[in-house]
Amino acid sequence: MESRRDSRNETSVWRSVDWLTISVYICLLAFGWVSVCGASYDFSQQGDIFSFEARSGMQIIWIGTSLLLGFVIMMLDDRIYDTLAYLIYAFMLVLLFITPFLARDIKGSYSWIKIGPFSFQAAEFAKCATALALAKFMSAYGYQITRWKHFLPTLAIIMVPIILIILQKETGSALVYLSFFLMLYREGMPGSILFAGVSAVVYFVVGVRFEDVMVGHTPTSVGEFTVFLLIFFFSLGMVNVYCSNSSLVRRILGYGLGIIAVAVLFSVFVIPFDMSWVVLAVCVAMVAYLVYLFLRDRLKSYLYIAGFALGSLMFFYSVDFVLNQVLDDHQRVRINVLLGLEEDLAGAGYNVNQAKIAIGSGGLMGKGFLNGTQTKLRYVPEQDTDFIFCTVGEEEGFWGASVVLLLFLVLILRLIYLSERQPYTFGRVYGYCVMSIFLFHLFINVGMVLGLTPVIGIPLPFFSYGGSSLWGFTILLFIFLRIDAGRNRIRRF
Repeated sequence: MESRRDSRNETSVWRSVDWLTISVYICLLAFGWVSVCGASYDFSQQGDIFSFEARSGMQIIWIGTSLLLGFVIMMLDDRIYDTLAYLIYAFMLVLLFITPFLARDIKGSYSWIKIGPFSFQAAEFAKCATALALAKFMSAYGYQITRWKHFLPTLAIIMVPIILIILQKETGSALVYLSFFLMLYREGMPGSILFAGVSAVVYFVVGVRFEDVMVGHTPTSVGEFTVFLLIFFFSLGMVNVYCSNSSLVRRILGYGLGIIAVAVLFSVFVIPFDMSWVVLAVCVAMVAYLVYLFLRDRLKSYLYIAGFALGSLMFFYSVDFVLNQVLDDHQRVRINVLLGLEEDLAGAGYNVNQAKIAIGSGGLMGKGFLNGTQTKLRYVPEQDTDFIFCTVGEEEGFWGASVVLLLFLVLILRLIYLSERQPYTFGRVYGYCVMSIFLFHLFINVGMVLGLTPVIGIPLPFFSYGGSSLWGFTILLFIFLRIDAGRNRIRRF
């Protein structure tokens, strides 16, 4: 009787599994293998693309083992992931902690652990463990993301792996964990927190990009002056939205702009001076007034907005410290190249410049399989890992790149659909974590190849060469497919 029930359960799993997602997964694996062949094949050695001594041959092994891994995951009971979520997370934290002590120095990073002839990157598997832990914690009875006693531990689950990975000098992998904030927003995280994150990016870009540009003949930095104005306007906008006090907004706006206008006229036509100090004083005065209103009216929104403005000022002043004291030289140069502060086509901008040339040379239909000149002549460094999308653009052309992006779009939209149909919070949260990770990897990887995002060195899912990333993405995806396949079973707690 027991074996008969097991047989029925296995049959129901394969009937309930989402075959469309698996089909897209297999198509991406196939496209990925073709791209690895195109990026790594060397005509001078006349090697066999199926030889295990070649990267294309090794990728077949990684693909085969990934398919086997996916099959094993599908055959396990989906409740095991809920039960062991915290244990898996704790194990991965320990592994991340000891990684710098075991790993070798590879281009300044201590993130690869070598076991025999193979190496693996713990950060790739920790993404799945973090997603499981988040799903477990957020599916607990009575959880409310809007309550600080629940939200702060949620942030801690995300931040601890980030800190441990940064200690490995692997900043790119650490940034991937910020994608979980997309899931948090779906689960009810206040939009103000997401707005604060977007504002921080705006402050950083504007402040750094226009730091050395002066307003006319005055000693006023355009970047600093503009950021202080943005903090002033953003804060007033939040007062208007969250406090519904338009008269207060008009009063602060009138006084603030009046003082700033007088300072600008005096600096331009009388005595030039740094006008940023005036705007900073206006912002500080606004913060003090909002704190006063909180003490008078006991409306917490005033205090939160004052905290946003003060935090924005502190963040802006910390940018210089982070750029010059925290980031490595090559990371700082990459940011400068992205923002147009440096050209450096022979240094930090070389990879991106060569990738653009490779993609552009592919034209509409591409040069054909193994016919890419940029890739065959090794003009693009890391062309079978971080910059593998340039191989797609060169050999398959615009249409081939469009098909690849379309497949990723179908995968992401399908993951959203599957997440929304989950009857339990655990499945929905985990599904959105998976979707967020794939979306972040796709956006950043393709963006850095096109010169739209910083070069932070993260793989393109199912395309970049290597076992760690392929296994990590496979485990991440198939655990969700297994959870989705068991969605109709009645659970007893």
